[in-house]
Amino acid sequence: MFVSSRALFPVRLCFRVSVLAFFGLALAVCRPASAQLTRLWTQSHIDDFEKGTPEGVAITSDGHLREGPGLTELLTTPSTFVWSVAVDKNGLAYLGAGSPATVLRVAEKPGSKPFTLFETKDVSVQAVCVGPDGWVYAATMPSGKVYRLNADATAKLDESTATVIFDASKLDASTADDGKTPIEKPANKPHYIWDLTFDPQGRLYIATGDPGAVYRVDPAHPGAQPEQFFKSDEAHIRSLAWDGKGNLLAGTDGSGLVYRINPQGKGYVLFEAPEREVTALAVGEDGTIYAACVGEKGHNPLPPLPVQGAGTVTITIVQPASMQAVNASTSVPEGTEIFALTPNQAPRKLWADKDDVVYGLARQPDGLLAITGNRGHIVRIQDDGSYADVGHLSAQQGLSLAPIPGSQEVLIGAGNTGRLYLLGATASHEYASDVLDAGALSRFGLVEIEPGSAAYELFTRTGNIEQPVRGWTDWQPLTDGSVASPAGRFLQWKAVLRAGGVLGSVGVNYLPVDTAPVVDDLVVVPGARLNPQNQISQPQTVNISFPSSDQGSVSYDASSSTIQAVKDRTAITVRWAAHDDDGDKLIYALYLRGDGETVWRLLKDKITDTAYSFDATLVPDGGYQIKVVASNAPSQTPGTALTGDKISDRFVIDTTPPAISALHATDETGACQAPACPATFHVEFDAEDNVSPIAHAEYSLDAGPWQFVAPVGTLSDSRHEHYDFRISLPAAPGQPLEHLITVRAYDRYDNVGVAKTVMRAQPK
Repeated sequence: MFVSSRALFPVRLCFRVSVLAFFGLALAVCRPASAQLTRLWTQSHIDDFEKGTPEGVAITSDGHLREGPGLTELLTTPSTFVWSVAVDKNGLAYLGAGSPATVLRVAEKPGSKPFTLFETKDVSVQAVCVGPDGWVYAATMPSGKVYRLNADATAKLDESTATVIFDASKLDASTADDGKTPIEKPANKPHYIWDLTFDPQGRLYIATGDPGAVYRVDPAHPGAQPEQFFKSDEAHIRSLAWDGKGNLLAGTDGSGLVYRINPQGKGYVLFEAPEREVTALAVGEDGTIYAACVGEKGHNPLPPLPVQGAGTVTITIVQPASMQAVNASTSVPEGTEIFALTPNQAPRKLWADKDDVVYGLARQPDGLLAITGNRGHIVRIQDDGSYADVGHLSAQQGLSLAPIPGSQEVLIGAGNTGRLYLLGATASHEYASDVLDAGALSRFGLVEIEPGSAAYELFTRTGNIEQPVRGWTDWQPLTDGSVASPAGRFLQWKAVLRAGGVLGSVGVNYLPVDTAPVVDDLVVVPGARLNPQNQISQPQTVNISFPSSDQGSVSYDASSSTIQAVKDRTAITVRWAAHDDDGDKLIYALYLRGDGETVWRLLKDKITDTAYSFDATLVPDGGYQIKVVASNAPSQTPGTALTGDKISDRFVIDTTPPAISALHATDETGACQAPACPATFHVEFDAEDNVSPIAHAEYSLDAGPWQFVAPVGTLSDSRHEHYDFRISLPAAPGQPLEHLITVRAYDRYDNVGVAKTVMRAQPK
């Protein structure tokens, strides 16, 4: 059983992962801190090389680049799809196209102007072939007709001037070859015609769908009725081919069958595929039958094709899998398997791809050629299962192919839009790699080439925008095996193969230029401390968070953007967020600068955390800013470290309490001598702070509760506030004639200044 090299990759990957897991502890211990180390960009597998652009280069399944055929675009048609291609003995090509439905005649050379041989109001010309008589035969859908066209016509033909030799709507009962056995008239008349082929006697065989059958007609006898050569219970007969013994081969849609039909119309199932549809058949010289199979079994069968009216028809097409692949609005079968049916051997899966759908096969001396309809790849497959991608269609939809008799060249029809290509010999064999994005400006070094590579030249180019269409350097050859192109963020390499050239894996060493750390955000919170030294039970806490995201995006994790500190008016807490695009380990230093100062003074260095608290009482009161400097020194060679910094908003340090002055209380009881007269005191004092405004003031009488008192003017917004208020005390005969009054004033940072005095009343 063949196992592709691609299938081996997961095994190799799993082994690598298991080794890493086994030695995980040692790696964690021995690996150095993250740093800008030399990196290697390698392309070594077919999947890697598929991302590039080959021109006359074959990408082999074992991960090598070799000389391949060239792919030349001959023609862009007015139609959306080229469903079928046929070539006559004079080298003229005939294209069956759809949307609009035409048959085009074109010479096999670039730039040839096509001639519209036939035009129809049908949806598409699904199949064309050239008969032994030199006439061109074209099958249309959904009318289910086959037209006989004069290949040498100089005027465009249409439904009224072309000869109809098969019309599904007019099928009648007929007899078999013996002239006696009646053949049942079909209950449902087909509208799908999928394929056409001639036998050595010049009779035309027509593969139909819904229902699936093969009809036969002899163009040499005009007016002869078509006969039903073979009837199947499958929904569609999708593809036809001949084996070396004169048997007709038919691939079906429904159960994915390959029939061998003898000259008497007796069918025998050679193979049932795991898929539901056999899209293409080919036969090798040794009798091996190749079948391309697509589509998951179990889907509902295709419904009938509604047709209304007689003259001008209104149609609704429910497309089978083959047409779905080129219709963006419908689902696409997932992948293709190609089976080889060799006489006297069990069927074997030769090739598979989970992304591509094969629509055409041709057996050639150098392998089986397959064209795909999803990604427009042309693949050459060997009998041992190895393969090579020999061409990429810019149209993205490979739909049909026709080998040119007497040569190794092949014509290929494509869709979206309808184009014609020639696959053949070329003198140019170049391959341009995918583009490397180094993520940052990088220097490029030695290019590592797989041993055994030969007869090639390698070139590189670099740039700083992703698309190498402008602003890149020119291609430059390597210098002593190293990249000669200047530093840049992007790099691409190109290989030119000479005769017999082969190139294996290519690895480019590069070193991104180190980038400086970035400090994303910085907050300073006076009156908060991390890890308090004298923590009391259930202390008040302060949440320290960064500004909301609408104030500018930063790269730290928002889920951890808030930390908690203990409220402490004698402390300042600084918190910051930083990152390094290279993944380097960072250390930090904090600097302090006061209002009017020009020098930043070191506060703390070699910090590994991203938060720090310091004692505010060690710093004079005043306005300050803090600068945090991030350095990638732990991950760099000494002397090469880079730094980034950020400066905080201005904040205030104020640990000195307000000063209270001019506190005095005056007895204003007056002349009242009655025992019930209250005592009245007039109290005044001043509160002043050197840094911040006075926030509020209170007084206490005889060590009683604190009572708020407003400043003169009631608005507390100045560093100096004057207080003037009166206190009335109830008459208390026999009580002391003096009282203790204590006042205190708070500044904006909760520093408190206290003063007291004794109030004496006049004796009554």
